[in-house]
Parts: sequence; C-alpha cells; structure tokens
Amino acid sequence: MSHDAVSPKPVGPGAAFFDVDNTLMRGASIYHFARGLASRDLFTTRDLMRFAWGQTVFRVTGSEQPEHINAAREAALAFVAGHGVEDLVTLCEEIYDDTMADRIWEGTRALVQEHLDAGRPVWLVTATPVELAQIIRRRLGLTGALGTEAECVDGVYTGRLNGDLMHGPAKAVAVRALADKEGWDLAACSAYSDSSNDLPLLSLVGDPHAVNPDGDLRRYARTHEWPVHDFRKHRAALKVAVPAAVAGAVAGAVAVRAVRHRRALSLR
Repeated sequence: MSHDAVSPKPVGPGAAFFDVDNTLMRGASIYHFARGLASRDLFTTRDLMRFAWGQTVFRVTGSEQPEHINAAREAALAFVAGHGVEDLVTLCEEIYDDTMADRIWEGTRALVQEHLDAGRPVWLVTATPVELAQIIRRRLGLTGALGTEAECVDGVYTGRLNGDLMHGPAKAVAVRALADKEGWDLAACSAYSDSSNDLPLLSLVGDPHAVNPDGDLRRYARTHEWPVHDFRKHRAALKVAVPAAVAGAVAGAVAVRAVRHRRALSLR
C-alpha cells in the first residue's frame, strides 16, 4: 500500500463501489475470460492474440484504450451471439475458478472486507459482462454487481448490447440510479478504481479512492487529497515480464493451432 493510503472510513448510510480490472483483479477480466474460452477451443487464435495485445498495453501503461475496449466488446459480442445464457454462465463459473480466482489483489480484498465488516453494501461496477461480474460477486460474498449487459431473447444472446458499455460516465449514471433506488447518500458512499476513465464515478461519491492508479488518476488523486492504494510490486520487473507473457500467449496459440492441424490431418 502506498504511503498516503488510508483505510476506508464509513460515514453513514452508503455503499462501496469497486471497479474490477486492475482494481480488484490483476489485469483485464475479459482477457482472462478469453483465455479460458481459447483453452476450451471456443475462441480463435486471432481473437486471443487481439486480447493479448490489449492486455499488454493495459498492464504496461496502466490505461484503458478505447480501441482495445471496443475490440474486446466486439469480439465478446460476436462470440456470445446464438449461445444460451445458461451455457455462458456455466462457462464463466468454470473460467473464474480456473483462471481468475488467484488474480484477486489481496490488498483490495482487504478493503472490500472492511466495508463488509462495517455492514456496508459492496457493489462491483465494471465493463465486464454482467454474468461474469455476478460470479465474481458471489465468489467474494459481495452485495451486487453492475456490468455490461448483452441482449438476449428467449434465453439466447443476440450479439447486441442491452444499453451502453458499463464504462466511464456510464458507471456514474448507473451508480446514481442505484443510489436513488436504494436510498443511499452518495456523499456517504465510497468508490475505488485504477483508471482516470472512472473519474465521473469517483467524483460522484464522498469517499473516492485510487487503487493501483494510472498516471493521470494518481496525479488527480494527490491534487485532491484522495487516498491512494498501490498493491503492485516490482513494477519495473512487471513491465519487462509482460512481453514474455505475450510470447507465452503466442506460443500457446501456435500450439493450439498445431493441435487443430494435426486433428484435421488425422481425419483426412
């Protein structure tokens, strides 16, 4: 934790809101989900590499680029089109347990627990598909989750979004609506994020926190005397290690392609 971080200070009838990617979980959850799909032969090599590149930029720069977010959204929507909701939820549960559970930041988990111990509702607010966000919520014993919703008809995904991507200003809009519904005082609420894209949400509440912040958010938080929590270790080493991680993803993708090629030859 950085030197200027403090523990959350509940100040009344409010809730705590946590971003997921790089705030609660190391890296981008949708990329980890894509890896899980690829390992089950449900995602193409090209899709996996696109996710891998976005993940690399995300981890090195600490920032979310709109083009990467849009690419992830389009790839995810293309995959789910025509699939049943129940089938995807089952996949999400398997992939979370196999790939994501050990990526939760222990420091952020402790912040979450302080709010839960104080009897405050804790909600996830994330661009992650709401089905995956709900699984994270259940596994961690949280109160609720707001996420990106894919449209479905008769239990089958259409390949379109139901509303907007839960990102940037959309998070603030959703949290305000939820607070109005639940009767929470936003001045008594807390919010946690790593990204300057979430400044609309952080500025909405009375107790904003920067967690593993990107450069812009760190500067803004210090200027406004917001608590800053940094649970990353050996950041320089991380930047060096990321290309190796991408190389591993490339190698894995090549291996998957080779296996598929051998299967195809054996069927001839």
